[in-house]
Amino acid sequence: MNQWSRMWKREWPLHIMLLPGLIFVIIFSYIPMAGILMAFQKYIPTKGLFGSPFVGWKNFQFLLEYPDIGRIVFNTLYIATMKIIAGLVVPITIAILLNELRKEWVKRAFQTMVYLPHFLSWVLLSGIVIDVLSPSTGILNQVLGLFGVKPTFFLGDNSWFPYVMVITDVWKEFGFGTIIYLAALTNINPALYEAAEIDGAGRWKQTLYVTLPGMMPIIVLMLTLNIGNVLNAGFDQIFNLYSPQVYESGDIIDTFVYRMGIEQAQYGFATAVGLLKSVVSFILISVSYVMAYRFANYRIF
Repeated sequence: MNQWSRMWKREWPLHIMLLPGLIFVIIFSYIPMAGILMAFQKYIPTKGLFGSPFVGWKNFQFLLEYPDIGRIVFNTLYIATMKIIAGLVVPITIAILLNELRKEWVKRAFQTMVYLPHFLSWVLLSGIVIDVLSPSTGILNQVLGLFGVKPTFFLGDNSWFPYVMVITDVWKEFGFGTIIYLAALTNINPALYEAAEIDGAGRWKQTLYVTLPGMMPIIVLMLTLNIGNVLNAGFDQIFNLYSPQVYESGDIIDTFVYRMGIEQAQYGFATAVGLLKSVVSFILISVSYVMAYRFANYRIF
């Protein structure tokens, strides 16, 4: 008891500092979890959460029998997986290239420019993307027209839409990822580069055998954290850019839940879909953590 008393006297200001954040999490993250009950109900807004009739697993049964659920899950996994891969490869490549620059002001200027889109919401960026990709007035189609290429409706073509989502997401976020990997590069011991140079290794060999292994812990960490988001293909981005024309290739779990719950008022069914997605995401992040520890000997916590 004396030990706990001394610890409390020493650390109570830190606990007080944590209190506002803890209250925020309880109010906005834990209390709303009571809404999980809707997944097992035929929710009627006038009767409320505890007055609506229970239907057991019928919402989940309806989900499994829904004709388009396979396509929706495939779209989610396909777009999310491409985003994860591109979101690793592009920032790592840019970080390595920036690290090779000798003029510091050039590096900082480029880093600032590519970092700016990260601060803009998709509500704003979607307007820019729509203008750039417009088949009639978009600058991209105008440039392609100079080479005899017919205008393409990138946001209305099912064969193009998933790739547009990946490219625009990378454009928005790769600056933030670049900063993370540049920070990882600063932790590599310069003596390793000197030793590699003495052994006759050029810049390419140094990158393969010194730079990439030195970045591997942060790469494993970012990959591990991203695996848990494999069912999150980017609701805010797709919702602001898709249309009924591209439901076949662009409709994901989150947009499907929005349409079912908000537009069609099937609250119980939409909650069931969201709950199932959350459970699967939790399992994936748990498995990825175990894999990171077993195969890379790296602990997140």
